[in-house]
Amino acid sequence: MLAATLAPFVLGVCAPLVRRLLGDSVGWALAVLPAGLTIYFAQFLGPIAAGETLTFSTEWVPAAGIALAFYVDGLSLMFALLISFIGTFIVLYAGAYLKGHADLGRFLMFLLMFMGSMLGLVLSDNVVTLFVFWELTSITSFLLIGFNHDKARSRRAALQALVVTGGGGLALLAGLLLMAQAGGSMNLSTLLADGDVLREHPWYLAMLLLVLAGAFTKSAQVPFHFWLPNAMEAPTPVSAYLHSATMVKAGVYLLARMNPGLGGTEIWQVLLMVFGGATLIAGAILALRNTDLKLMLAQTTVASLGLLVFLIGIGTPLALQAAMAYLFAHSMFKGALFMVAGSVDHGTGTRELHRLSGLGRAMPFTAAAGALAALSMSGLPPFFGFIAKEWVYKGTLGGELPMILTAVAILGNALMFAVAFLVGFKPFFGKPGDTPHTPHEGTLGLWAGALTLAVLGLFFGLFSGFAESLFVGPAAIAVAGTPMLVDLYLWGGFKAPVVASIITVALGALFFWQGRRISDWLARVVDALWGPDKGYDQFMDGVVALARGVTGLLQTGLLRRYMLITFLVLAAAVVLPQLFDSIGVTLQAPPVDLLVWSVALLTLGGGLAVMIIRSRLIAIMSMGVMGLGVAFVFLIFGAPDLAFTQLMVETLSVVILALVIARLPVLGRDQRGPARVLRDGIVAVSIGAAMAALLLTITAAPLDIGLSAYFGERSYTEAFGRNIVNVILVDFRALDTLGEIAVVTIAGVAVLGLLAFRRSDPDASGQELIGQDISGRDPAALDPAVRDEAIRDRETTS
Repeated sequence: MLAATLAPFVLGVCAPLVRRLLGDSVGWALAVLPAGLTIYFAQFLGPIAAGETLTFSTEWVPAAGIALAFYVDGLSLMFALLISFIGTFIVLYAGAYLKGHADLGRFLMFLLMFMGSMLGLVLSDNVVTLFVFWELTSITSFLLIGFNHDKARSRRAALQALVVTGGGGLALLAGLLLMAQAGGSMNLSTLLADGDVLREHPWYLAMLLLVLAGAFTKSAQVPFHFWLPNAMEAPTPVSAYLHSATMVKAGVYLLARMNPGLGGTEIWQVLLMVFGGATLIAGAILALRNTDLKLMLAQTTVASLGLLVFLIGIGTPLALQAAMAYLFAHSMFKGALFMVAGSVDHGTGTRELHRLSGLGRAMPFTAAAGALAALSMSGLPPFFGFIAKEWVYKGTLGGELPMILTAVAILGNALMFAVAFLVGFKPFFGKPGDTPHTPHEGTLGLWAGALTLAVLGLFFGLFSGFAESLFVGPAAIAVAGTPMLVDLYLWGGFKAPVVASIITVALGALFFWQGRRISDWLARVVDALWGPDKGYDQFMDGVVALARGVTGLLQTGLLRRYMLITFLVLAAAVVLPQLFDSIGVTLQAPPVDLLVWSVALLTLGGGLAVMIIRSRLIAIMSMGVMGLGVAFVFLIFGAPDLAFTQLMVETLSVVILALVIARLPVLGRDQRGPARVLRDGIVAVSIGAAMAALLLTITAAPLDIGLSAYFGERSYTEAFGRNIVNVILVDFRALDTLGEIAVVTIAGVAVLGLLAFRRSDPDASGQELIGQDISGRDPAALDPAVRDEAIRDRETTS
């Protein structure tokens, strides 16, 4: 299972090379992998349909309880098959749609990596593994949506999707970790097996809200629905894959997966029904407002996601069956319609609905796929979409407030009925329209996938037993967490759901007939309103303005100001926790003798001299005296190696600082006034006192010498060194030491570069840099106090 999940990543890395070798035939070669994955996952249909569940696990971080654990049940298997099966045709479609594109190999690399991310997400059993793959879908979708990175709209859409879904992912991580802590396991299958533990836990509300934040942002629920239509800036293969069967359904998958553990409560039902119902109506209305084929389909995808969340929120067995049936049907007809829209754009040069008509003769295969998919989306017999819609009405009629729930579902389905006919029929019938270039049918790769998915919608409608036993039934049982009888059929008699369907068709036909007028009216009304998309721009502008304000306050270009802020924050960070935690703690100073007091006075004297003496060179030497005192402390307490190291460091520091001061364009004496000296002295004493108090608090607590004993026992036997400190630095903490050396090396190279730049510019003068704002801003824009301080520094130096 691990190999099947990681295979798309491996092949994705090779995709650019395969493109160079095979040219435009790369799509057919790379499609072999998802086709093989489909066959691999299909072998589990029999055992899963029989009620079995399968687990696969490989240790990853055993100490933290993190494993690459995978869990296969009816829900995860249905998603895995949809991802791999539809992914096969999407890879073919992408190869044909972007034929001749210079970056086709890069696009297919991103697409395959996204496929692997989705497979890992729906199959993961470990909460950390789930989060990793969850965020990988956000990252790879960002790369796919922003594929045309030379366009500002594509870059904005990609960043918007990443911000919204990535932010939701962080909330999800917090929720998953709370669940793991509350349930005592990192495996979802264990956590969800006894949902009462989670539902009765004091953290239940926090867990629920955090998980819903992740699911709602991913599946574009109101008010986060705005990112999905904007993502239509991506090439059509991305829309056909991410926004029909995969990424946008990740949030729905999460809710369905969490239903046994977090579902069944009143707040779960209310939140999901309210947000799902609002998303259903909002998406359907916005779909009828648009005239771009892809945008219309994107908004109906938002509506369909809302319907799925709505049904999961109802939570009855029939509602859960309806959710799984509609999810299965939607993946087929929406994937087909997106590919149809892309083929129309490819064959005519436009996706504008009112410019398209009469394409049936020029594009017969695309027209057939569009008509069949539209009939399934409309919920007409004998397509599987009709069965799914019937079960939707059975689910709403069986819940609380049945009339209200059913009315919401009827209105949303009627609006989507109209959009389905507008997208699937209008472009192909009637008189030929005025298109940018002569319509023509695409190659096999452009229409094979759409026609296959559309025909499958008819096949599963006629032979619903296959869908029931292999896909919908096992998935519904997994979502419910308990066995249930699932019996899908095409016709069950003239009952209430059929009446609801008739009302839906009648309203849908009316909306279709008046589609142009409704679209124009909605455009006038909706475009005048404030929406979340505008709110996103305002939020991002606010973040940028805040960043500029904070930068203007803190990044003044004055090293003295940086050090002052740093030390004040450090002192506060050390002192404040001690104030809260020190109640009842008695600080005991360790016993000392005359020699120790002498060294302490020597060190304190050096520090006092630094504050009082005006000569910079003597102040540097006084700092060396402080370092020498620290070296004596190490020597007194039996650490001669540390004392020697400290002595060498202090000696070199004094020499280097003296040489640097001699070269800097500053006066040899400190020109600070008494007020500034007092301020700096208070800051210095505060940080020193804070660190002293912290050390006294630490020494007052019992000392755990386990780590010291560990290093002492193993320094010679494992690292073959008698100097424990050296062994720690070069063996036990070798990578840490290497990192520190790398930082020092990079800093040294940077300094050499600056010095070389200075030598190459004979007009450069260090005098001009004293007190100057390094950010290049007008000094008048600085904080007045900072500006005055900079002016004083400049005057002093002059």
